[in-house]
Amino acid sequence: MAVVVEPPVVAERRSLIGLDRTALAAWLVAQGEQEASSRLRARQLFHWLYVRGATRPDVMTTLPKSLRVLLEERANLERPRIVAEQRSEDGTRKWLLRFTDGQEVETVFIPEEDRGALCVSTQVGCTLSCRFCHTGTMPLVRNLGPGEIVAQILVARDALGEWPSAREGRLLTNLVVMGMGEPLFNYDQVKAAILLALDGDGLGFSRRRVTLSTSGVVPKIEAWGREVGTGLAVSLHAVRDELRDELVPINRKWPIAALLDACRRYPVRRPITFEYVMLRGINDSDADARELVRLLRGIPAKVNLIPFNPWPGAPYACSPAGRIRAFAAIVEAAGYPSPVRTPRGRDILAACGQLKTASSRPRPQRLERAAAS
Repeated sequence: MAVVVEPPVVAERRSLIGLDRTALAAWLVAQGEQEASSRLRARQLFHWLYVRGATRPDVMTTLPKSLRVLLEERANLERPRIVAEQRSEDGTRKWLLRFTDGQEVETVFIPEEDRGALCVSTQVGCTLSCRFCHTGTMPLVRNLGPGEIVAQILVARDALGEWPSAREGRLLTNLVVMGMGEPLFNYDQVKAAILLALDGDGLGFSRRRVTLSTSGVVPKIEAWGREVGTGLAVSLHAVRDELRDELVPINRKWPIAALLDACRRYPVRRPITFEYVMLRGINDSDADARELVRLLRGIPAKVNLIPFNPWPGAPYACSPAGRIRAFAAIVEAAGYPSPVRTPRGRDILAACGQLKTASSRPRPQRLERAAAS
């Protein structure tokens, strides 16, 4: 009788994207590296991943050949797959990225004369159901891990040709954590990713050039300022609880007064940006502007007025330009800068509130596998 020989079990290669030096050293030790040399090798590997942007072990010439072979066999340095790239007539670029489980997010690069901002996503889908936001029409599928968040930065650096990671003359200078999902509902993973992005020996973003946007997860706001210390943007969009309950349903749990109290306690000494989408006949009256000024009293702040960006099936229309200017004038007269955001990437549905993918809620068994991994 023939003997059936089972094929050897090949361990899945570990993605190293998203690991800091401590985690890289621990992984190397688990692969057989000596404790005494693990920190040096981790620093070298960290440099190749986040300064040089290496995607293959064979180019890591400062590492011993034996370690490069091990990395080839056991490590995964690949980026998520770029399913589609779109370029707007205004220079905005949008990438649809697919991860290893098939789920997708969108990432947007917005170039300006003196800076370039990357808008990164933190969840597949969203749980908030904000009425004016296209992403809010998606179900929440899952959180992104630190590596999947950091990988969006790497993809952008690849596309812009910005390796090695220069300190001067960058096209990509700013990070805005404002893409798909509510980042403070994925606090630990987002924190790990942004701390990695801020590392001066790696990706090297300045805290002053990183802003996290939240719809109002009140218990996490002060902690973010204390533990990460980036700029803060708050999606306000209404000055009365009954309207904000409709536009931003998280308000039913943490109403405006609680949200603004958390903003007053934010420990970073920088003005907080309050984002306010301009919806025709909904939240754009002079009375709304005056109430906004009253609510912000005592908070170092600026107000970003966002002309509503339409998307298929949207239930709202954008306020007329004259109405937006009148609203801004009232806010600015009270001492709060109130710039009107220039819509970028509207023609490719890359503007604020327009991001959405075809990712869908996974079956229960897939959720169980994800939770166990």
